[in-house]
Amino acid sequence: MRQTDNPSYIDLPLLTVVLMLCALSLIVLYSATGESFDQLIRRSIHVGFALVVMLVFTRIPPSMLSRWSPNVYAVGLGLLFIVLTIGSIGKGAQRWIDLGIFQFQPAEMMKIAVPMMVAWTVARVTLPPNPIFIILSIFIVLIPTTLVILQPDLGTGLLIALAGIVVIFLAGIGWKLVVTVLLSLAVIVPAMWVFVLHDYQRSRVLTLFDPWADPLGVGYHIIQSIIAIGSGGVQGKGWLSGTQSQLEFIPEQRTDFIFAVYAEEFGLIGVIVLLMLYLFLVFRGLSIAFHARDTYSRLLAGGLSTTFFFYVFVNIGMVSGILPVVGIPLPLMSYGGTSMVTLMIGFGILMSIARDSRSRGWRR
Repeated sequence: MRQTDNPSYIDLPLLTVVLMLCALSLIVLYSATGESFDQLIRRSIHVGFALVVMLVFTRIPPSMLSRWSPNVYAVGLGLLFIVLTIGSIGKGAQRWIDLGIFQFQPAEMMKIAVPMMVAWTVARVTLPPNPIFIILSIFIVLIPTTLVILQPDLGTGLLIALAGIVVIFLAGIGWKLVVTVLLSLAVIVPAMWVFVLHDYQRSRVLTLFDPWADPLGVGYHIIQSIIAIGSGGVQGKGWLSGTQSQLEFIPEQRTDFIFAVYAEEFGLIGVIVLLMLYLFLVFRGLSIAFHARDTYSRLLAGGLSTTFFFYVFVNIGMVSGILPVVGIPLPLMSYGGTSMVTLMIGFGILMSIARDSRSRGWRR
């Protein structure tokens, strides 16, 4: 039976969980900011605007996104070059473009532009792609990644690289190439440690193995975060009752370390609920990728969904002390307007792909 086109169709399960996480983020942020009503209003504005953007992208068909991919990628690269020349400096990094009423971080845009461009590139040939297109895709990933790391923003740079590499992997590559890449990384990583990473970045990696070596310095973040997570226990201390967060022992608690605030107040039960919501989004996105009607849509949906999983994994691993601190926010929970809009664009694209698959019809 053929399913007819329904222009008003929207993936309600995906939308519902996204809205649940947005609402939860407002609850946690209110506590993390010391019950600041002004911060809550700002976050609400970010969420509202991002939701509007998401709904706009649900109406853009994947075929149009495919045509736009090279232009979006080119604009993103141009903005990254602008950041390195006249970008706004904050906390020792040059990552933003100041537009007067707000600041925009172009690196966030590349989390969407890079998988779009890689999917557009490899979808133009028969899969699995030949080595030439794989090498071309790697260069497409490396250029923005390098520009972002130079800001310096190692965490975002690695996520951009991951977003592109995931799409290349999903396109189908042989194990010989995988082994070659791994051996290349074994050579590149030591060189990056010596010539690319800053002293504070190397300290973060070393702190992972022994945070108590400098408990009042580079180890302070991890130690306070682990204390907060552990003190939450099974049921948590209750909303607005977390001692580590309310007494502001947790650094960057409204952004990178907001998971520690959540875990302290809502405990293990709350963490399990949060992880279930995240996993639902990932599996829903992978399901959309599985039912996508063309190669570009399938690669893009799979790349966005898998990369979202790694965003969550890296942040929670970082805050829990099992990964180095690299400054990656918790998706849909951490404060940040540009990050929220970028995530919502990704979900809007997934909903667009789902609507396209449904409208083209299937037989049952």
